[in-house]
Amino acid sequence: MTDSKNQSPNKKNSGSSDTPPAADGRQENRRNRGEKRGRRDRRGQERDSEWQERVVQIRRVSKTVKGGKKMSFRAIVVVGNEKGQVGVGVGKAGDVIGAVRKGVADGKKHLVRVPLTRNSSIPTLSNGRDGAASVLIRPAAPGTGVIAGGSIRTVLELAGIKNVLAKRLGSKTPLNNARAAMVALSELRTHKATAKERGISLEQIYS
Repeated sequence: MTDSKNQSPNKKNSGSSDTPPAADGRQENRRNRGEKRGRRDRRGQERDSEWQERVVQIRRVSKTVKGGKKMSFRAIVVVGNEKGQVGVGVGKAGDVIGAVRKGVADGKKHLVRVPLTRNSSIPTLSNGRDGAASVLIRPAAPGTGVIAGGSIRTVLELAGIKNVLAKRLGSKTPLNNARAAMVALSELRTHKATAKERGISLEQIYS
């Protein structure tokens, strides 16, 4: 009788000290989830670090409502990675920080891919128009730099173009000029793509 009593508590103690397999599986799942979240956060930070944003203009605007005038801020933001992608966004909010944040989000929604040459220039001449603003963009030789002004210069720099000539024609509004530059950049095509669209060889375009 004494032997059976002494053996029973030992069995209980041995069973309580060992962790069940279900608990081990839960701990492994939690670790895996934590590692996946860490990888996602790192990837998100790397993607955000590639993009640069510049504020072109911040204006205080008002809206007439029933109780009087409601004041808010409008921010024009240019977003680009200097690798051929650029976008222009507009954000409105009650504070400047919120307006800039909305402008960055809007700019990333309207990105344009720009074909760049070996000399960090554009392949052909392009003309863009938005409203009363008209922009002429022309390729330049290496070492020329970005010859442009206003919001057009900001768009070209964040697109990664380093040798280009640009002229503003018509309106001087920063938003219209930036959008006109985006239209001009979106219409750019490489010689290879043009030859493919026209169904001819690349030598015929150069001849």
